[in-house]
Amino acid sequence: MAKKPTWVIEKERGKRAAAAETLWLFGLHAVRDALANPEREVLRLVVSKNAGDKLAETIAARGITPEIADPRKFPVPLDPGSVHQGAAVEVKPLDWGDWRALARGQGERAVVVMLDRVSDPHNVGAILRSAEVFGATAVLAPARHSAPETGALAKTASGALERMPYARIGNLGDAMEALKADGFWMVGLAEEGAQDINEVAKTHADGHVALVMGAEGPGLRERTRDLCDVLAKIPFARDFGSLNVSNAAAVALYALTKG
Repeated sequence: MAKKPTWVIEKERGKRAAAAETLWLFGLHAVRDALANPEREVLRLVVSKNAGDKLAETIAARGITPEIADPRKFPVPLDPGSVHQGAAVEVKPLDWGDWRALARGQGERAVVVMLDRVSDPHNVGAILRSAEVFGATAVLAPARHSAPETGALAKTASGALERMPYARIGNLGDAMEALKADGFWMVGLAEEGAQDINEVAKTHADGHVALVMGAEGPGLRERTRDLCDVLAKIPFARDFGSLNVSNAAAVALYALTKG
């Protein structure tokens, strides 16, 4: 039998590792929404007596038997300081499927968020929440150098992780080019942008739009910036002003989706 090439072995190993990967979600909202999501594979549920009472209806609907634990000695591998509220669930990461189809959505117009190395899970969680509120089709981020699904991200997203597609892609620039071929207009958000986000929103009120956000500090990388069709800015009332990436995403999404 011929020996498999090294790259094939590594690819298969990566697939097995991904299939074996699990994560712990914590907090009442995150746990409730994970249990209520039929697409989420649940492996283990740990709750305090009080949290179990609060989640009783959702637990019964899921048909899972929880482990009851002392909240002061919670037997779950969480980071110190994690506010678990007496509830944690071990799950498999969600598989959202074809990211390109997710971006296009089901309607006549799609607004997708693309993140360029935004690695803080709290920022990504807040962006997912805003994307859901303002009707974005998906949030796309590179599999490397961006925040993975974690308990902290899920808690900040307050349930949006279960409903708003958060698709991990290979190369952001390649994904941008693919969506441009699908008719998306690339709007990069940058403080030095030449146009007001509100004006950009009016100009592209009917077409597909991708809102491209960079990490705080470095901002958009060179190739990402070059692939944007326009760089837009959020106007400030004073000479100096800035928002963190999650707040800026909320403002820009409101402008792009308010119609």
